[in-house]
Amino acid sequence: MKHQATPRRLSPSRPERTPPPAADCSPVLARTVRALRTLSAGNRTLLRATDEPELLHEMCRVIVEDGGYRVATVCYAEHDEQKSIHLMACVGIDRVHLERLPLTWADTGFGEWAVATAIRTGEPSVGRHLLTEPSYAPIRDYAQKAGYAAATALPLRIDGEIVGALSMLAADPDAFDETEMRLLCELADDLAYGISNLRTRVKHREAERTIERMAYCDPLTGLPNRLSLCAQLSQALEGARQEFNPLALLVLKMGQLQEINETLGYREGERFLQTIHSRLLAFTDQARLVARVGEDEFAVLLTDAGSEHATQVAQNLLRILREPVDLTEFAVDSRASIGIALFPGHGTDADDLLRRATVAAGQARHTASGHTLYRGSPDREFARRLSLMGELRHAIAKNELLLYCQPKVHLETQRVCGAEALVRWQHPKHGMLSTGDFIKIAEHAGLITPLTQWVLEAAFRQSYAWAEGGMDLPMSVNLSAHDLRDPRLLDRIKGLFDTWGTKPELIQFELTESALMEEPIGALEILTRLKDLGVELLIDDYGTGYSSLTYLQKLPVDTLKIDQSFVGNMLANDDSEIIVRSTIELGHNLGLKVVAEGVESKAVWERLAILGCDSAQGYFISRPIPAGEFPEWERLSCWHPQS
Repeated sequence: MKHQATPRRLSPSRPERTPPPAADCSPVLARTVRALRTLSAGNRTLLRATDEPELLHEMCRVIVEDGGYRVATVCYAEHDEQKSIHLMACVGIDRVHLERLPLTWADTGFGEWAVATAIRTGEPSVGRHLLTEPSYAPIRDYAQKAGYAAATALPLRIDGEIVGALSMLAADPDAFDETEMRLLCELADDLAYGISNLRTRVKHREAERTIERMAYCDPLTGLPNRLSLCAQLSQALEGARQEFNPLALLVLKMGQLQEINETLGYREGERFLQTIHSRLLAFTDQARLVARVGEDEFAVLLTDAGSEHATQVAQNLLRILREPVDLTEFAVDSRASIGIALFPGHGTDADDLLRRATVAAGQARHTASGHTLYRGSPDREFARRLSLMGELRHAIAKNELLLYCQPKVHLETQRVCGAEALVRWQHPKHGMLSTGDFIKIAEHAGLITPLTQWVLEAAFRQSYAWAEGGMDLPMSVNLSAHDLRDPRLLDRIKGLFDTWGTKPELIQFELTESALMEEPIGALEILTRLKDLGVELLIDDYGTGYSSLTYLQKLPVDTLKIDQSFVGNMLANDDSEIIVRSTIELGHNLGLKVVAEGVESKAVWERLAILGCDSAQGYFISRPIPAGEFPEWERLSCWHPQS
């Protein structure tokens, strides 16, 4: 008898079947009851199993112990030359005995058994003459002693492919009639779904581990990255404060890297950096931490180290680093310089020490020794920061900031599909300041809320102007962790929608993954209320905040933006491409759109298109543009619908 069951998904909420007692039943009814009992026990197993081997063993166990069958096995098909069958789990029979048999799903010899037939044909197979059929001769004596009279095997199908078979043996020679087989086919389909579901979980866990590793490790060298250094430096500083010990941070800058990249190519640049990394490994015993903190920058953290010890280590490092680096065509000098910042003399927090050690590394280039202690004055630095805080407050109040927009382009249509709003500050004395610098000043000065309010008002005003000019493109606005804690944020946004009459689809909000992870419960609440306004929500810098997939499923978001650190490196680093590909697949599986940021070359653009990414932004498309000039840029660009 052959029967092809309709595949179905197991629902945890499906009511459990409770079969009637088997006593005084006809043989046919007894077999049906047995199959129902087995299906019910199998469903409980599917809900409880945590990994694939456990699921397979427990399924075989309940088939025998709860269902009443004599033997249960799960076999997987190998796609080798012999078409071997690999025994994965068995209960009720000697495993060693089975493994000695040269099982195959080829159409010869042992391939006539029910399990081989089920794998080969993809249909259920029943054998009711184990004691007389020639193909079962190798186990006839064994079956007779053990009381096996009939066998069945049911194919396990995952994503349209037969991966193996679930088989059972029964004492009743008339076992596995049509009704019983229909129920057992349902059990096999449930098992196949359970296997598939567990494999999906494994893939997701592997992706999460890779994301975590990529978030805290440099993909080229495997060293801790800047984020990891800052976290560990903060811990070391706390210990130094409690013990009243000094601490030194050395930043090593390699002056040749840019020239190597431009002259010899990025592969030679990577060879250069890997050689530097191998030389730094000799100092891991002396240092608390060695990290890569920039494209051409490494850092060495020394605990319980003052000026003299740090200077000695710097000299030793330079002696090794200044040895020529052998590349493919010739050897080059690293042109290394080292800057040193000390706790507590040069700073008391991780950001200050790292920044000042980096400044010192730049100063060291102009010294004969190649290394120097930070020479800046903390008092002057603090005074400059205070001055900028006051000037930023004035710039916000007097509407002296600038709104820029960076376009997003749909990969399939190659048309502009939106823009990200960005704030710029043209300082009257210092010129265009780095966004990261004045955002940090805003955080220290308590100006994040008024700065966000300025950006929101500028974005709504500009969106209205675009719409009046006939350009209906959505503009996304960034919200920080601080903004999510602002109790008036939603009222302000609602007020702006009322003021400008803006359609919800023209304003989007981007929130970084790390901001969402600071207070997950509060973030979920505010995102839900934002979503109720009808706007689209995006998770920015995805892959760097290490959110769990469970948490991601709960968020009412529409789009994931893959962090540029992964996108920019995806062609040169396999791990980065894995992250990008996995994020695209994960986003689409969750029904989300995916944006890649930091696209700086045609090669990256084309690779993203192959991977199925929805849209992109980056310098390959355009640098940020003054918002007022955006419609003209869009009209004249190659991304315009009429171009």
